[in-house]
Amino acid sequence: MSRPSKFGTASGVGLVISNMIGAGVFLSAGFMAQDLTPGQILLAWVVGAGIALCGARSYAAVATLVPRSGGEYRYLSDLLHPLVGCMAGWGSLLVGFSAPIAVDALSAGSFARTLGGPSDPRLLATGLVLVLTGLHALHLRSSKWTQNSLFAVNAALLLGFVALGLLKGHNAWPTWSPPTLHASFPWAPFMGSLFFIAFAFSGWNATIYAAEDFAEPARDVPRAMLIGCSLVAVLYLLVNWVFVANITPERARVVFDYEATRVTLGHVIARDLAGEWGGRLMSVLAIVAFVSAMSAMIFAGPRLYAAMAKDGFLPQILCGAEGRPPLGSILLQGALAILIVWTHTLQNILQNVGAILTIFTALTAATIFKLYWTPRGRKTPPLVALGTASVYIASALWMLYFGLQGKTHLLYWIGGVLVFAIAGYLLAPRRGRVLRAAASS
Repeated sequence: MSRPSKFGTASGVGLVISNMIGAGVFLSAGFMAQDLTPGQILLAWVVGAGIALCGARSYAAVATLVPRSGGEYRYLSDLLHPLVGCMAGWGSLLVGFSAPIAVDALSAGSFARTLGGPSDPRLLATGLVLVLTGLHALHLRSSKWTQNSLFAVNAALLLGFVALGLLKGHNAWPTWSPPTLHASFPWAPFMGSLFFIAFAFSGWNATIYAAEDFAEPARDVPRAMLIGCSLVAVLYLLVNWVFVANITPERARVVFDYEATRVTLGHVIARDLAGEWGGRLMSVLAIVAFVSAMSAMIFAGPRLYAAMAKDGFLPQILCGAEGRPPLGSILLQGALAILIVWTHTLQNILQNVGAILTIFTALTAATIFKLYWTPRGRKTPPLVALGTASVYIASALWMLYFGLQGKTHLLYWIGGVLVFAIAGYLLAPRRGRVLRAAASS
């Protein structure tokens, strides 16, 4: 019988939802409304949801056949080559988790400032990282309690906002048009919006990093990804319906001053429908959403580093004791996040995060084809997984093409990360043992 502290499907769903929901969904429609009609905005979110669900379905097939912690590092190491896995692992270690944790911490600090918090958001950001790092370092029970509690509060606030919009707002089909009218379907802005929607949906794979902390990983991890991503897709469509039904493009332009004012479309609508307290409650919702996402990443990321350490690609101190959270990895990630909070280079780092992670998620989806043609004693993934993987890979390639256009510095940055990862792989003292184990599996 599994220990009661192990995660189940419900906790996994909460982990996925917490990792997915951020400020993006409360901002994107404001930018999109300048070029797209209400119907086109909603269609873009439907397409974005479909792409995310294709990714989740592809990963679910891999997670069923490789029910081990470590995320993309584990899958790519086991199914392609340890070197490819190490590249994904180092990418996650350097920027994949620590930078987004720092961004969410700073964003929470900025929203708290609008409610009377510290004038320097870095102070609260540092405190949040320290508190959450401590809670997740104590025990799996404290991780589970922390994550479930934050998810419950976050879900209640989000559903409250949707209920406010549906019950007190406008529900007739909106008749406004964007300032920029197009004679035909606006393919360029529509496809461009999908790039940002994809980032709003990112995080659906949160459970794969901590698969071995689940009671039945081959069952719970895939279910949590699919259920969590589906629920967020429905929630995002409802939120965007509230937006397009209750705003005009002119009012939606408040998002262009978001960095200075921390006012989202949610604030505008909440103030219209519930007065000043509604706007303040939206700031509370934003803070809870950011803290919940921080908690999910602080829990998940160290499991990847611990997996690399167990294979000999990182110092053994990062492994952690059996049956306990990987303390060394959690503390390392917390230190990196705090360092980023105080270095003032956040925006430059964030511009580079998406490209490197997109490369490795596409490679992971591609392992479905290897599992199908060369199962090596494993069960063969279903044909539907091949179809969803194809859709996800195609969309990832398009996003990379779109995101890298005119940004040569990103290619240099990606190359630098890969060179660093290769060097770490070649210098790992147990590399030969891992390679022999991988070759014989």
